[in-house]
Amino acid sequence: MQMSDVALLVMRYARRFHEVAGTGHHVASPLGAWLLLALCGPATQGEERRALEGALGCGVEEAASVAGELLKQPHPLVGAAAAVWNRGQAGDQRWLAGLPAGVERGPIPTQDEADAWTREHTFGLIEQFPITITDEVYLLLATALATKVSWDRPFELAPADALGAASPWSTQVEQVLVSPLVPPQHLRHKAFLARTPEAGLVGVHVGRAEGGLIVASVIGEADVPAVDVLTAGHRLAIDVALNRSVAMQSLFDVPLGDGPILSVREETSPRGPGERCRAVLPAWEARSAHDLSDGRLGFGAAAQALGKGDRWQAKQAAIARYTRLGFEAAAVTAMAIALSARPPGLLRTGEIRFGHPYAVIAVAAADPDAEPDSGDVWPERWNGLPVFSAWVAQPGEAE
Repeated sequence: MQMSDVALLVMRYARRFHEVAGTGHHVASPLGAWLLLALCGPATQGEERRALEGALGCGVEEAASVAGELLKQPHPLVGAAAAVWNRGQAGDQRWLAGLPAGVERGPIPTQDEADAWTREHTFGLIEQFPITITDEVYLLLATALATKVSWDRPFELAPADALGAASPWSTQVEQVLVSPLVPPQHLRHKAFLARTPEAGLVGVHVGRAEGGLIVASVIGEADVPAVDVLTAGHRLAIDVALNRSVAMQSLFDVPLGDGPILSVREETSPRGPGERCRAVLPAWEARSAHDLSDGRLGFGAAAQALGKGDRWQAKQAAIARYTRLGFEAAAVTAMAIALSARPPGLLRTGEIRFGHPYAVIAVAAADPDAEPDSGDVWPERWNGLPVFSAWVAQPGEAE
């Protein structure tokens, strides 16, 4: 599978992820979740496998192979790690043995150990593992992704009113970021309009980090659903990263003046016709905790295959900061399988009370301790014969 095809699979999964996450301020790593699901894939079969393939967008064996390659050779600017921990011999041993070489293996960690693993693999951006580890947890899976990069060329600063009078943010902050005023195809900062099938006309800024990572910011009209803008943003970012052509919209094809996402001015230039564009955007930071139990995300199918009906939970912790100087982000995705809750064992003590007339029967039986050749062995015909019987109707004094 071509990595460009993998990018499209992750883009489709990201749409699901953000539909579940909603429209509140949040950051996430759909890739981190996709990788964890991909590692689970070979353990599934039947209905669970079909559900998981629906979420992954491809066959489970193919997804697992891709995950192994990604974890074995991460991007130079993106730290990537995965771990599968189990208690004793719990878990599908055949699946465990077939995990990619890049996946860390070992016994279930303590909470402190899991927190340390989280800090180590997120450059310290996330301090706590997203799941609380209890004694009932017998299978624990996690992926971690992190990056810390500096822009090739830092942003400039401007007063917040540069966002436009219509922006509510213009009065909530004092300063914002401004990219250089450059032609649309500038190498370090791209700012342009694009026509997209998902969100219509959008404004785009692409910042390039030292070392090759790009970060695309994409804005649509206010009434366009967030998930459509996110999907358009994924597609544009993939195309830019792969140096594909992008359907840019010329500034000469839009009206002059101020609009919701664009302000266009026109002047004469001794250099002849041309167009330049820049982006004005706020710095931002987000911390998010995602519950991944929604059926659309695929973790239920994976947990059913791995846990055979036992309790499970899947969560993701994510953080990102976008500043004048650079971008940093990290996410840890985890799934835990735990023994199903069982009611406490019940011990009952009975007391049989012979408080009115009752029967007593004596039956002959062989002595189990008698030697076979001794004279104490009764003839077999006696075995089981009732010898005495009584009906006790008058109690006597116990001495």
